[in-house]
Amino acid sequence: MTTVVKIGGARAVDPEGALADVASLVEDGEDVVLTHGGSTAVDETLEALGQDPTYVETPGGVVGRFTDEETMDVFKMVMPGKLNTDLVESLHNEGVDAVGLSGTDGKLLCGKRKSAVRVKEDGKKKIKRGDHSGKIESVNADLLETILEGGYTPVVSVPMLGKEKSGGYTAVNADADRAAAAIAGALEADLVLLTDVSGIYEDPDDESTKIDSAATPEEFEGVKEAAEGFMTKKVMAAEEALEGGGASVIVATANADDPITSALSGEGTTLEPGVLADDEAETEATQ
Repeated sequence: MTTVVKIGGARAVDPEGALADVASLVEDGEDVVLTHGGSTAVDETLEALGQDPTYVETPGGVVGRFTDEETMDVFKMVMPGKLNTDLVESLHNEGVDAVGLSGTDGKLLCGKRKSAVRVKEDGKKKIKRGDHSGKIESVNADLLETILEGGYTPVVSVPMLGKEKSGGYTAVNADADRAAAAIAGALEADLVLLTDVSGIYEDPDDESTKIDSAATPEEFEGVKEAAEGFMTKKVMAAEEALEGGGASVIVATANADDPITSALSGEGTTLEPGVLADDEAETEATQ
């Protein structure tokens, strides 16, 4: 069984324990695909260059980055450049034969580019143009499997390859959690989303209210209702991973001695494929 691990990009996330755990898992013969975020590093680089990061809210209330052309250039420097290279370097120092990849390599992560997005500003719905983003529609699982079969550990970063209406391609931004979800689905793997909290909490301010697991649609509704802020996208990603064929999704802390092993052993919040509603049952219920 393959495990896809996503290390969050928040400042409070320390990747050291996760990298050592990857090394331990690989030494034991397990296949691991590592992915990572980096929004904080992108924002810090933009600010160092005298540019302000731009975030927008969709009509549905989800907040995300607006990636114009200048921001996209910084994104490419930071994500597949510095952050991915740093993780590959660190894994080699742990004895892991790591291979750094971006979503543009070998058409690893592909989908249509979105150059215009619907946003809500001052209570009004608007169209904001010039965006460099996309939704992943295909994953080159053969490429990842070939790398794994060769004894290497892939370290994957967005951007993805966005297909233009003209037929060409442009490197565009994609949500890192959802990129990890797409990969986990394509590989039918377990997905471990490592962040700076120990799971999904019923009360976001109270760690003692952590939800241990969800295995039914009813339990998953409770998870969705509990998710706020950045956790909303992680729950969306979890659902997409399971819909795509993922074996399970665990949201857990990165700041532990063996965070991946612990997550796979039941720490964090585990979401099972049973959380997906049965389409036939839904249809019958609405008739």
